Amino acid sequence: MNRTKSLAAALVLSAGLVACAPVVGTHGFQAIDVKPADIVAGTDTRETVLAQLGSPSATSVFEEESVWYYISQTTRKYTFNRAFVAQRNVTEITFDDAGKVLGVRTLGLEDGQDIAMNPNETPTRGRELTIIEQLLGNVGRGQLPRTDEDVPGQRRPD
Repeated sequence: MNRTKSLAAALVLSAGLVACAPVVGTHGFQAIDVKPADIVAGTDTRETVLAQLGSPSATSVFEEESVWYYISQTTRKYTFNRAFVAQRNVTEITFDDAGKVLGVRTLGLEDGQDIAMNPNETPTRGRELTIIEQLLGNVGRGQLPRTDEDVPGQRRPD
């Protein structure tokens, strides 16, 4: 009897400990052989960066060939809580016009800024319809075809 009670207590305790472990998710760029910090300014080119790191996560909007970004982030989620970003790495590689690396800069989560969303809504033209107007709005607007010949675009069954 004591053995079953101790086994049940051990199972409950282990289930409680497992529930406290976070679910960790890694998203985005993952360095395998070469880290972005291993890129050397002045010696590496676009081709060597592409061969070592692969295609970038994003490029600059206005200077597409001048700035490449490699982005990765780690999220954690504890039981019954929302997931949160635990770590974020953004590596910015800048190239000159000849294709050589000018600089490599690594940004972390602390370098980001929180941007508040604007709660205002853009007004739409027209008026708001009630549920009854929406349900019965098309009643009487159209006319059902009387015969098979009145239906446009269909062939006769000859």
